[in-house]
Amino acid sequence: MWHKVSPISFRIPYILNWKSSWYGDKKAYKNILGDDIKIREILEKQLTGIPIGDVLISKDQDMVVIDVFTSKASLILWKTGENVENIKTILQNKIGGKFAINVKEIKQPDINAKIVAFSIANQIEKRMPYKRAIKQALQKAMEKGAGGIKVKVWGRLNGAEIARKETFKEGNIPTQTIRSNIDYTTIRAETVYGTIGLKVWIYKGDIYKKSKKLDS
Repeated sequence: MWHKVSPISFRIPYILNWKSSWYGDKKAYKNILGDDIKIREILEKQLTGIPIGDVLISKDQDMVVIDVFTSKASLILWKTGENVENIKTILQNKIGGKFAINVKEIKQPDINAKIVAFSIANQIEKRMPYKRAIKQALQKAMEKGAGGIKVKVWGRLNGAEIARKETFKEGNIPTQTIRSNIDYTTIRAETVYGTIGLKVWIYKGDIYKKSKKLDS
């Protein structure tokens, strides 16, 4: 028997780390986790329509540090960073505490799964043929050095009466190898015909961690 596992959680803590870093005892854990979820929901709402890669959150007793990775930092910062200050004010009013938001540019957006999925979904919502959007994304990813990329799409594709699923793949995607650095995400495209689901896997090579003997 076998079952599906997220490629991200499967590789924690071997080659990947958690996207939230904080400590909470049994009594405080529920509240801290709730705040973490609220932070991500607020950021998603405030940054709607902006291609976001990862959002990393780290907390201590005095400060919550949020690292936002994006392919278009100017859309978040605006000219003087005014938008970041507005987001910090919203977080402080709704959650409380001190916040620091760092906006970081993604150097290779064509091999970032979330950016690629956002681009495909955005094109599908604008009624571009899904095959063209996906094939362009596959071609760009391979040109930028990806070892492989796979995209699954399902729903009423191109407005068809019956929903169906299609898979597009280029290169190699070794999902069962833990040392394989595979970026993965899911996203939805909301069209006039209904919701189109997307899954994206991008293989970026292998990561070999040094053994404890070599580190010492």
